[in-house]
Amino acid sequence: MIRTPALAALLALCACARQEPTPPPAAPAPAAAANTPSATSPQSGALPAPAPSAQNETQQATASQESVDSEGERPARSDTSLEQIAELPAGAQLPDGKWQPGVNYQPLVPAQPTSVAPGKVEVMEVFWLACPHCYALEPFLKNWLKTKPSYVEFVRVPVMWGPMHRAHARLYYTLDALGRQDLVAKAMEAISQQHTPLAANSEEESLKQQQAFATRNGLSADDFAKAYNSFTVNSNLQRAEQLTQRYHVEGVPLLVVNGKYSTDLSKAGGDAKLIELVSDLAAAEHRR
Repeated sequence: MIRTPALAALLALCACARQEPTPPPAAPAPAAAANTPSATSPQSGALPAPAPSAQNETQQATASQESVDSEGERPARSDTSLEQIAELPAGAQLPDGKWQPGVNYQPLVPAQPTSVAPGKVEVMEVFWLACPHCYALEPFLKNWLKTKPSYVEFVRVPVMWGPMHRAHARLYYTLDALGRQDLVAKAMEAISQQHTPLAANSEEESLKQQQAFATRNGLSADDFAKAYNSFTVNSNLQRAEQLTQRYHVEGVPLLVVNGKYSTDLSKAGGDAKLIELVSDLAAAEHRR
């Protein structure tokens, strides 16, 4: 088994939120002239400002996640679709007082196009194979998919933030192209529980790790390599890149209902509540 300890440690530290690079420290101020009072001199009467302490990677990840989680505190934006829902008969509205726009879910303005047929409601999950929150949500999604209404079309889109996310996205779409969606959960387990990154600093090494995973699970290394570089996989990666940008994805898992509403674990209040909220939003969309 190929392991990359440094990458495994990095994955363990990463929060499931997009992180901006830490800005470089400001250049030190030039030394003051001999006849000019310094900032710390008694003449100025000012104390020196304390030097900012550098955050370690874990603190940065936590701060980034908190920034994402605080999205739910922003005031709701005006959205005519919400007004239309409010005008529907009582039986066609969201449960009264149960979910609040701008708190539990965010209306998307303007609404985004979907690829589902008329009469269907798209529920899209933006996720990352190495995200522990996505991994924890997996059994809830699996149970929901067994009982979801027939009008709900569930689609998954891997987030495309950086090289590590792109490597995992390529693995996801390769498994999908080979008709082995059943291995997606196993890939998440390998990363989260077995600390096998399934991605590396180079595409060549990523392919080797992913091929090894595929062959351990009954796939041919040659078939995997062909699908890995196929037109279908590359096209899906381009679409995932576009959707990541279109929905301004800053944290995963993110669920989007019919291109009109987005929500996450923090807004909904946990895994079970997230599934319940998505079901209610999808039902309201279907009744429109």
